[in-house]
Amino acid sequence: MRLLLPLVLAALPLLGGCGLHPLYAGGASGPVATALSRVEVAPIQGKSGWLVANALRERLGQQDGAQAPLYRLQVALDDKIAGLGVRADDSVSRERRTLRARYQLVDLSNNGVVLDATAGSDAGLDVVGSEYATIAAENTALERLSVTVADKIVARLALYARRSPAAP
Repeated sequence: MRLLLPLVLAALPLLGGCGLHPLYAGGASGPVATALSRVEVAPIQGKSGWLVANALRERLGQQDGAQAPLYRLQVALDDKIAGLGVRADDSVSRERRTLRARYQLVDLSNNGVVLDATAGSDAGLDVVGSEYATIAAENTALERLSVTVADKIVARLALYARRSPAAP
């Protein structure tokens, strides 16, 4: 232990040069949070679109009456359910729900696309004898997937805001 302590103390100054920086430095008034709050979310079709749009608005920190948006986030979703397992009576025993999003960040000053990317997630669920229980499981999976996809989109937008000198 006495030999390890000097090695650890000698390595501490090296940690400052590792290049890691807090993404949300400054909290809600920091540059990344400020940039994210100036992104408006365009309407997204369908139930999954409503869930993703609400999750995005919540994570972007949008407030009514805030500053005018500088960017518009356009999202197109692809929501699929596919059967995986098959029982002896040829009924499906397992499903996979997949939610994929293609999103574009549009600069409102010139309508140019500054970021074009995709995000997605999937969830597996058991198909049980009760149709109600299966539908409830599918809906719960969609709610979780919507939050996961929104988190991935916001993380990518935050990286763009951090790296882009043109971002507010």
